[in-house]
Amino acid sequence: MIRLFYSLALMLVSVIASVAFGQTQEDKIAISGRVVSPQQTPATDAIVTLIAGDGKIAKTEAVDENGNFTFSNIAKGQYNIQISVNGIPRFTGDAFTANENFVVGTTILPTPTTELSAVVVTKAKPYIERQQGKIILNVESSIGATGASAFEVLEKAPSVNVDQNDNISLRGKGGVIVQIDGKNTPLSGSNLANYLRGIPSSSVDKIEFITNPGAKYDAAGSAIINIKMKKDKRKGTNGTVTSSYSQGKYPRLNNSLSLNHRNKNVNVFGSYSFAYSEWFNDLNLDRRFFEDGNFTGRYDQINSLKMNFRNHIGRAGADWTVNKKHTLGIIANAVSNNFNPTGRNFSDVYDENDLREQRFITWNRSRDKWHNASVNLNHKYTIDTLGTDIITDFDYANYGNVTKQNFQTKYFDNNNVEFLPQYLLRGDLDGNLNIFALKSDFVKTLSNKIKLESGVKSSYVKADNDLQFFDVSSGTPIFDPTKSNHFIYTENINAAYVNASKDIGNWGFYLGFRVENTNITGEQLVDGTSFDDSYTQLFPSVFTSYKFNDNHSLEFNYSRRITRPSYEQLNPFKFFLDQTTYKEGNPYLKPQTTHSIEVTHVFKQKIYSTLSFSRTTDNITEVIAPSDDDPMITVQTDKNLNTADIVGLFIITPLDFTPWWNTNYSFNFYYGSYSGTVANTTLDDRGNFNFNCNLVNNFKLGNGYSAEVTGNYRGREIYAFMDVDPIWFLNLGVQKKWKQSTLKLAANDVFWTNRTTADSEFTNYTERFKVSRNTRVIAVSYTYNFGQGNNQPRRRTGGADDIKQRAGSANG
Repeated sequence: MIRLFYSLALMLVSVIASVAFGQTQEDKIAISGRVVSPQQTPATDAIVTLIAGDGKIAKTEAVDENGNFTFSNIAKGQYNIQISVNGIPRFTGDAFTANENFVVGTTILPTPTTELSAVVVTKAKPYIERQQGKIILNVESSIGATGASAFEVLEKAPSVNVDQNDNISLRGKGGVIVQIDGKNTPLSGSNLANYLRGIPSSSVDKIEFITNPGAKYDAAGSAIINIKMKKDKRKGTNGTVTSSYSQGKYPRLNNSLSLNHRNKNVNVFGSYSFAYSEWFNDLNLDRRFFEDGNFTGRYDQINSLKMNFRNHIGRAGADWTVNKKHTLGIIANAVSNNFNPTGRNFSDVYDENDLREQRFITWNRSRDKWHNASVNLNHKYTIDTLGTDIITDFDYANYGNVTKQNFQTKYFDNNNVEFLPQYLLRGDLDGNLNIFALKSDFVKTLSNKIKLESGVKSSYVKADNDLQFFDVSSGTPIFDPTKSNHFIYTENINAAYVNASKDIGNWGFYLGFRVENTNITGEQLVDGTSFDDSYTQLFPSVFTSYKFNDNHSLEFNYSRRITRPSYEQLNPFKFFLDQTTYKEGNPYLKPQTTHSIEVTHVFKQKIYSTLSFSRTTDNITEVIAPSDDDPMITVQTDKNLNTADIVGLFIITPLDFTPWWNTNYSFNFYYGSYSGTVANTTLDDRGNFNFNCNLVNNFKLGNGYSAEVTGNYRGREIYAFMDVDPIWFLNLGVQKKWKQSTLKLAANDVFWTNRTTADSEFTNYTERFKVSRNTRVIAVSYTYNFGQGNNQPRRRTGGADDIKQRAGSANG
């Protein structure tokens, strides 16, 4: 099968190349070259300016990580180049005539003869900005992110919603892929949230929101959220140390260290962070049951859960520039996350007359040990200075966890007297997951300035999870086959893609195609059931832009995406909250597919308005509904709805009221509607109009001091069977900056209003819940930077990225 995809990719490249060469514009050429330092290393901080014969600037380009630069779509004529470093001119070349593609060659910058001192005026990055096809959240520019985790920053991001089960949606769409430095995180749902809670915000540089990824990206996910970690850009040995302490109801401590060193040919980098935090989740439930419209009883439940996280994250790697054509790299990551959930559940049981008849209390004492390790090997072959590259990645990753669950339930009558023997349940979970992935990408710019990209990829995944439950009420463990399971899952995905892009005058064009073949098997060893599936799908993507003038431009974007069920969603294991409530996976979930269209208007490169529409078929929706076996037991699982339609308008606008007060406001209007049948309940275009806004105010106080006030409001939202109440919260912050360090103080969710309240309604069941967490926090952090220079290691995106998004959840 993989040979088929390689052949298809090569065939598509050949067809497009032949068309592209047939449309060559003979009056346009490319001028390229390379810039190195006096020590013969790539001058990655150099800026090259192309000067026309009349003395006017024709174009300016920054060199890449290998020191290469290319000026594309240039008219024939006489030129020379000028090179500057950090704004200081370092080289001016002789004039040359270019009537065809012209290679300047390698320029060795002269050694500076004097040290220049200068006053550098910098402008802080805005908290929210936009680049073509993506929204960027500059976390470092937010004082309110002080002492927070990466997950809490994401929770407060514009157009992001996180539900009570830690599922992330973007502009109303679920099935979002979350990446770190372009590599998909290994978890989803609450497991992803717990992982991100261990990453201090001080280690995060920015967060990118890509709502319509092109064909080069894996087709998985309705959208991509990429969390980019800080990377030191200075030469020599350098690094950053950060420490923060936060106090809400419980304390939190984050410490991190990052280092990198670069010499002539080798760049070595690494980082380590440790986070300790105590976190709680209070959940109040009012659950009512009906039969043929008649009330039959209800549960009034108060659930309290507390966890203490101890999270270690390590990362190390190296890049070796063998010569100007070959670069090798290796990156290794390791994560250890231990936490001990302790919970207590009070459940009052009411009869059909709404009179209390009994109470039961469940205590949860569990121990979780999660770990993962991964390695990425990569090679870049630079064929020429016109941008022709072959990039190859091999990834291996292993994820595992050991979970010990202990539940104790006691039953009391209305006089608080135990009337049944206590029930003791013990669960032992061992999970293991292995991932292998290999991908190769080819990039070439043709003589008529068409940029071609193509690639192939193959991955293999095997998950083995063994969950055993024992009834230990009698003192002797008795295996419970009704709750236990041993699930083995394998998945093989083969993919190929081809992209072509070109600028013609004021127009920009991009066309991409990706094909993916998926093969999966699943086997439940306890009951002997199994399933397998195989399917091949095509994923096109189109982007067109037109610049009317300096003030107005328009962009059109279309893509088709797929969201495969995560391993956690497929895993049929049962995880118990108490005897009346449990969570389980659905091994028969189908993948959902999404068609997405966006039209964006850009005004003065400052105000962005995006009108969007998406339709998702077989929409994967998390539901809490009565069990098919017992209507008084509720099950949290995932089901496929027929369709989910989202129509939206997203606006970003900065406003500068005074020289010392500037703002960045974002508004998200959308209407979501859902259709399908779950638990004998049919939705027929159920939905509502929703409005979200994020308001960021920055105040420059002088002498290195600044302050920030941010507010977030989310309107009422109907999401499938759930009706979520409006929510708002306010954050305050102040900071003091010195030359090499920064001190920040922040107060988040000042009025403790960031609490979720919602209703769910089915034919014979209704539920109202309220969730409270440790969101009101006062935090202080200190960051110190050391070292000097201006170089940066390569960022790598491995071949296992799309798989890792769903990986770790298979472990439990």
